[in-house]
Amino acid sequence: MSSFYLNNLTDYNTAYEASVKNTEQFWDAIAKKNFLWKKRWSRVLEYDFSVPKIKWFEGAELNITENCIDRHLENNADKTAIIFEPNDPSSESEYITYKELQGRVNKFANVLKSKGVNKGDRVCIYLPMIPELAVSVLACARIGAIHSVVFAGFSSTALATRINDCDCKIVITSDGSYRGAKTIDLKGIVDEALESCPNVNSVLVAKRIHSNINMANGRDEWLEPLLNDASESCDATVMNAEDPLFILYTSGSTGKPKGMVHTTAGYMVYTAHTFKNIFQYQEDDVYWCTADIGWITGHSYIVYGPLLNGATTVMFEGVPNYPNYGRFWDIVQKHNINQFYTAPTAIRALAKQGDDFVNPYDLSSLKVLGTVGEPINDEAWHWYSTTIGKNKCPIVDTWWQTETGGILISPIPNCFSGKPTYATLPFVGIQPALMDENGNEILNTKAEGRLCIKFPWPSIARTIWGDHKRYKDTYFSAFANCYFTGDGALRDENGHYRITGRVDDVVIVSGHNLGTAPIEDAINEHRNIAESAIVGFPHDIKGNALYGFVTLKSESSESEIEVIKSEINALISKKIGPIAKLDKIQITKGLPKTRSGKIMRRILRKIAHKDTGNLGDISTLLNPDVVQSIIDNSLNK
Repeated sequence: MSSFYLNNLTDYNTAYEASVKNTEQFWDAIAKKNFLWKKRWSRVLEYDFSVPKIKWFEGAELNITENCIDRHLENNADKTAIIFEPNDPSSESEYITYKELQGRVNKFANVLKSKGVNKGDRVCIYLPMIPELAVSVLACARIGAIHSVVFAGFSSTALATRINDCDCKIVITSDGSYRGAKTIDLKGIVDEALESCPNVNSVLVAKRIHSNINMANGRDEWLEPLLNDASESCDATVMNAEDPLFILYTSGSTGKPKGMVHTTAGYMVYTAHTFKNIFQYQEDDVYWCTADIGWITGHSYIVYGPLLNGATTVMFEGVPNYPNYGRFWDIVQKHNINQFYTAPTAIRALAKQGDDFVNPYDLSSLKVLGTVGEPINDEAWHWYSTTIGKNKCPIVDTWWQTETGGILISPIPNCFSGKPTYATLPFVGIQPALMDENGNEILNTKAEGRLCIKFPWPSIARTIWGDHKRYKDTYFSAFANCYFTGDGALRDENGHYRITGRVDDVVIVSGHNLGTAPIEDAINEHRNIAESAIVGFPHDIKGNALYGFVTLKSESSESEIEVIKSEINALISKKIGPIAKLDKIQITKGLPKTRSGKIMRRILRKIAHKDTGNLGDISTLLNPDVVQSIIDNSLNK
């Protein structure tokens, strides 16, 4: 990625103007000069947001793994591609060179082929943050299989839903995983999920915690002996530009999770270009993103973006507070990390512990700090800048989504500075717009509204797997000829954007997008619960946490209510995963409803936010008296 490197504000302004005025010419030049193609495209872009239909580099042929691995071998075969930092700090780190990565990916690809996996087949990957996770992702891409990584913190029910939705025929997992001082029985979760997944015919199991697990005859096999016997040679399957690369599920405000489909060529070009410029990556830098590959951040900025640039990328298995709150900074010192990318949740949690966990470590190698997952608050931004960055590291507060594939709005070091709580300016090629409630673009520079994008970018998701109508209804129906992000934003007098939060029933908790409807569905399965409503509320560490308003079928004693509350979170953990558990549960006599029976979540949000001074006109509600009752018994009093 030697071309189109943005070094200063003039570079950015020139590139941005070119990318907006001559979009196709702009991306054509980047694609031609920075990647290997088996066949060039006949057309750079074809799109129609009303359908919606989006195609980039149509007619081109390539394989993304040749760009991630093979092309680096001539000059950098012995360069470290991946540093694996295990959960246990006393265990040795693993350094995987680009040559070794090629061999491991090819072996894994051959194992998949031996199990009947062909181009276009879906493969579910349910693994902890161990090298096999990155290798299996790349192995799928090597042979044209579509990988669907499921975060290994999801429950068996959530896993089964995702496996069945895209009809995976094979699952890759491990006997278990480490998380700090705990171990997790991943294989047991898979076994339970597969009780309702009739089309899965093969499960490949990596050894990690060496536990005794059930291995189903004819279905389950240990991965290691299969890899040992596999060849290190595997030709890369020729892919068309618009062939699907992966499916990644994200929470919806209603119904089942959405399987976002990302295709090959556009995703490759955009993730590589954003990584290179936003993190200002230089040869021999060591880059670390602390996310899990189960999320889009891990796909784009642990695996594909860094490897496309021939970078050294770190995979961390553990958690930031094990064995103590200095673990992140110990790793920064150990590997001389240059770019560090983490979530505001982690920053707030670490800042809360004070500087004593930071001071023992040498962080002088750091050059760029990044945040992802949610807007970072002012206090955390300044602690991050001062205590971690020593006031010399620019902070890239990146805004993007599973649906966007790559970063859309962010500071770019050396080009323009960050501003606390602001994502700042759009990346090249990105054309944001703020819309009012009537669907009109707000043209004033200083404004607040719903954030839309007016023009496609190469890594935009192309559809929702198996449900293109839902894709259209969710992202392209609210505002004509625009992609609607689902977020609100404000724009300052200099054109800098600040994300103000979701405008639908999705709550961002510790950087995870959690749809409230599936959580309510899980709660309502409880035998004693009549109905429930979930909203978000501010949390010092998580950014947002979940507040549940729950109505029981019959009166219960205080001790019975405590049991019910415990059972509610157990249900949520089982159906969705521990990440969706409620921080607060308030038992109510009823929920505020319109006369048509719709729950007024707007009122519940205000109560959860301790903002009850102006609830608006509640006299038209079906049950206005219940509002005061909820306020009087609020857990936020």
